[in-house]
Formats: sequence, C-alpha cells, structure tokens
Amino acid sequence: MNRRVLAILLIAFVIAAICAFLVVRLVRNQANASKPPATTLVVAAKSNLKLGAILNADNLTTVEISGTPPKGSILAKDKNSLIGRGVVSDIYEGEPIIDNRLAASGSGGGLAATIPQGMRACAVKVDDVVNVSGFVTPGMRVDVLIAGLPPGQQNSAQGTQSRTLLQNIQVLSAGTDYQKDAEGKAKAVQVVNLLVTPEQAELLSLASSQVKIQLVLRNPLDTKVADVPGTATSNLFSGEPATPAGARRAAALKRKVPKVFTIVVFNGSTKTEEKFAAPGGR
Repeated sequence: MNRRVLAILLIAFVIAAICAFLVVRLVRNQANASKPPATTLVVAAKSNLKLGAILNADNLTTVEISGTPPKGSILAKDKNSLIGRGVVSDIYEGEPIIDNRLAASGSGGGLAATIPQGMRACAVKVDDVVNVSGFVTPGMRVDVLIAGLPPGQQNSAQGTQSRTLLQNIQVLSAGTDYQKDAEGKAKAVQVVNLLVTPEQAELLSLASSQVKIQLVLRNPLDTKVADVPGTATSNLFSGEPATPAGARRAAALKRKVPKVFTIVVFNGSTKTEEKFAAPGGR
C-alpha cells in the first residue's frame, strides 16, 4: 500500500470521527431539550398577608418554581421554621415568601418588628381629612411642618410662624388610636407613625405638645433636603410675591451693599481719589 492510499484512509478516518462526534452531540442536546426543566418546591403565601401579621400554618402553602428559585426563598422542607415570624412587607397570595420580608425569629409581629435597629417609631396625630383621603400610607415619604407662636413673641407683629421641622421621613403605618378627651371619654384620633432617629423623636414629641403639626407628602424619589427659611402670617399680607430662599437672600445682600462715591481732587500736578460709602445711597 503506497503513501497516497494511506493518506486518503487517514483523512477519511478523521472526517468520520468528526461526523460521529457531531451526531452524538446533536442527539444528546435533543434529548436534554425534551426533558422537563428542574423545579424547586418553595413556600408561598396561601392568602394576602399584611404588614405586621404573624405567620401560622394556615397562611402558608408550597409552589413549584421552574429553574432557579428567587434569592432568599424558603424551601418547602423549612416551612415549619416560618411559623411565628412577623411580616414586615405586604405579601400577596401565591407569592413566594422571601426571608428579608419577614422579621427575625423571636421578634414577633406588629409595628415593632418593622423598626430597624437604631431607629424609632413616633406617633403623630393628623386630622380626619388626611386619613380619609388616603393622604399618607405605609412606605410614603413626608415632610413635617410646624406652625405656632415662638416663645416670647406672643405680641410679635409677624404673628403665627411656620417652619419645616423634618424632611424626607418614612411613614411606617397610619391608623386609628383611642385617647381620652377633657371629660375622660374615649375618642378616636387618626395617628401616623413615622420612622425617625432618637433625636428626631425628641423634636416631634416636643412639637406635638406645643405647636400644630402638619404632614406634607413628597415624591419618594426626591431625597434632597431643601433650604426652607420658613414664613410668618405677616408675610401673607405683605404684597410681595413668594420667591425662592436663594433669591430672597441675594436681594437682602444687594440691599445691604452701600453705594460708593468717588471724589477726584487736583492739587497742582497731583491727582488724588477719595472714595466715600453713603449708607442708604444718600
């Protein structure tokens, strides 16, 4: 057998090996595609679960998730470990339960379980209009405004003054509380719980007993703290249009700059200049 025949046989063998490899790979891919995708059995909500609810066996069910389950989901075998844990975010029927939407084991349920470490929940009374219209609901962001007479300025010509006390505060809950009136009878009051720092809680506590508090809704994406100087009743009747704080400060600085006059004195061949500031432009 000469070299030419050997070369042809070798080439034919290589081509046959490549074809066999491609056929085997194609058949294997088709077989894998025909198999159903792997599923994972995870714990889900059997009914709608509101913030503050405590899980029990009747609230839980299991669902099959195709492919990779959501991060933090609870496997069906660990279903019993969820009983007694509080819900810190609304969960809807059929939705897989994620671990970070539940309070830590042993912390119970209710509002306390939703408060992060180092923060406080401070209750603020609001009027019926705010509550009935759905002005504030959990998760919204508000500014806290106060209005009243500053100490020692009861006879001030400015009258009642308004200030922005806190900005970009998260609402934890909104509901009804019962307090006693002047006659000792229980009456319903609308209360909004705000998530604040201990220092902010002190400010709210003092303000609630001294002045009127109003909540102002803001865009949750707007986290900028505005420079608000406040206003007074006298400004409502001043006849001047409302301007931004920066423009008001610039105008005030402009008014305070005195006008400067220059006097040129000729003494023979000597020329001197003297500048005088005239207060009020006089």
